[in-house]
Amino acid sequence: MSRFFNPLLLLLTLFVVQIAAQNSGQTATPPKPSQTPEAVNEQGVSIEFKVSPIKRKVTGSSSGLMAGEEATVSFNITGTNGSVPLSNLRPAVWIDQRPGKDRSDPKECRDKIQTFLQSSLARRPTLDLNSYFVLTLNQEANISVIDPLSGFGGSKLYNLIALPGAGEDWVLNTDQNRLYVSMPSVDQIAVIDTATWKMLANVDAGVKPSRVALQHDGKYLWVGNDDAAQSGVTVIDTSTLKVAAQITTGAGHHEIAFSDDDRFAFVTNKQDGTLTIVDTRKLARVKDLKVGPQPITVAVSSLSKALYVANEEDGSIAVVDPARLEILTRLKTSPGLKVLRLQPDGRYGFALNTALNSVFVFDLPSNKLMHKITVGPGSDQITFTKQFAYVRSSASEFVTMIKLTDLDKEAALSRFPAGQKAPQEAAVSSLADAIVPAPEEGAVLVVNPADKMIYYYAEGMAAPMGSFQNYRRIPKALLVLDNALRETKRGVYSTTIRLDAPGYYDAVFLLDSPRAIHCFSFAVDENPALPKHIATGLKVQQLTSESPLVGKSYTLRFKLIDTNTGEAKSNLNDLGVLVFLAPGIWQDRMAAKPIGDGVYEMSFTPPQAGVYYVHFRIPSLDVPFSQITPLVLETKKS
Repeated sequence: MSRFFNPLLLLLTLFVVQIAAQNSGQTATPPKPSQTPEAVNEQGVSIEFKVSPIKRKVTGSSSGLMAGEEATVSFNITGTNGSVPLSNLRPAVWIDQRPGKDRSDPKECRDKIQTFLQSSLARRPTLDLNSYFVLTLNQEANISVIDPLSGFGGSKLYNLIALPGAGEDWVLNTDQNRLYVSMPSVDQIAVIDTATWKMLANVDAGVKPSRVALQHDGKYLWVGNDDAAQSGVTVIDTSTLKVAAQITTGAGHHEIAFSDDDRFAFVTNKQDGTLTIVDTRKLARVKDLKVGPQPITVAVSSLSKALYVANEEDGSIAVVDPARLEILTRLKTSPGLKVLRLQPDGRYGFALNTALNSVFVFDLPSNKLMHKITVGPGSDQITFTKQFAYVRSSASEFVTMIKLTDLDKEAALSRFPAGQKAPQEAAVSSLADAIVPAPEEGAVLVVNPADKMIYYYAEGMAAPMGSFQNYRRIPKALLVLDNALRETKRGVYSTTIRLDAPGYYDAVFLLDSPRAIHCFSFAVDENPALPKHIATGLKVQQLTSESPLVGKSYTLRFKLIDTNTGEAKSNLNDLGVLVFLAPGIWQDRMAAKPIGDGVYEMSFTPPQAGVYYVHFRIPSLDVPFSQITPLVLETKKS
């Protein structure tokens, strides 16, 4: 399968016609300023919409939402009888810019929903708050941004972010609008804006920056420096993207964790066998605690109010009191520990022993070992969903699943194949996770670098439900950036958005059960701190009349025209071209060469008969692949 099964979109498609018939008599309050709630009552449901600026960055006469600034979008959904908050819903929402001030009528609103559900290339919303992106950290110095649910045309590759050096580890901030990537080969941290997929900064972060960790409050990014001569941590202020401190610690690889209140940072020093405790307010060392030979990982439990440090050489787990900064007890396993993970919001800890291909499960409240579980060869990572712990095996294509709800009695195991080859055949590695939870509950995404593929697995299945490729690149790790609304409190569904263009917008809302459909209206004001927005319209005029032949080089000539002026756009030296064979089974990228008078040319060799889409992007004009209508070429056999 080349596409994922998406139950949400299927349900929404089935319900949209039924909803349309029931909405002819709906009533709603008139449009109000963007910071004032707008409400609609129908089908026994009350939906209150509000969009509010998060933080005013410029002064001016406007008190509403400004272009280029972040805002919180929220929907408060209650039952009209007694105003009971309605929890655990899955509303679908799109943000769409309108051409004028007049709000969309019910028919226009229904038409928008039907179009958006079809993932049309020609008609896309400004923001899709139902989608998510899958990011792969690749062996080469780049990151793939993949849209697994739609993608443009037949290709799911949404963007490719070039890095100054190959990435080793990464972390998203809480709002998911910034991505931090460590690059040991260039001694830097890349900071990426996930709204635009542009590089904000490359911050010098000490020698050999490897592990990255973000405080719970997001104030500081902590970076482990694994250089033998200059071992320690670099602390970066996330508001200024400047180095706040460089703190010397013991030698060796560093793992990093934080106390629940962010008062202390805990840094392991593998070579020295110590744990360095750092005061995050003063950015100064407090204590070096001897925890055991070769401490390899550290984790903090809110349940047991304790800190756990796993030691590779003797297999012991030191349990530390984070208040007194003293060792409370030690758990004894076996030499060869590599990974220690704690069940999120749960009672169990998991220590992975690579030498024995085993997982030691211990109870957090009592600090007692409960199970020793045999897993696959070369097991090196653990990831959790609500129901299972997933253990990756680098020497096998099979992923082991441990059922969490049965651990008080027994360790129930199952497994599934995540690919055709063992991941270690690719001879690449990363500190970051190769298995991550999918946005849909009870599902995970698994990257297999040997297959150069990403697999989608839903719990209860014997094999992955779908897969998609990374387009000839070797993926080392995965992240999911979820654009969907989150239930921030009971009955309130929110997310953060940023709209770069001023104008009038619809928040297109669809709820399958209870059934509701509405287009809420809001405005975005011009931002005096930003350059004046000028609508950019570009189209491609094909000049080559011949059709391409299979197996032979084909030169395509075309003209790029500004639709606002009717004039040709000349001398663009960064005009990129993506050619793919529908439905995305082959692709090639190249730069188009300007040859004068707004005419450009590029060449490719079609490998087989079929329909080819030719997409264009211009980074200097902020024009992505999805903005210009592509050319469509049909090949003929030679």
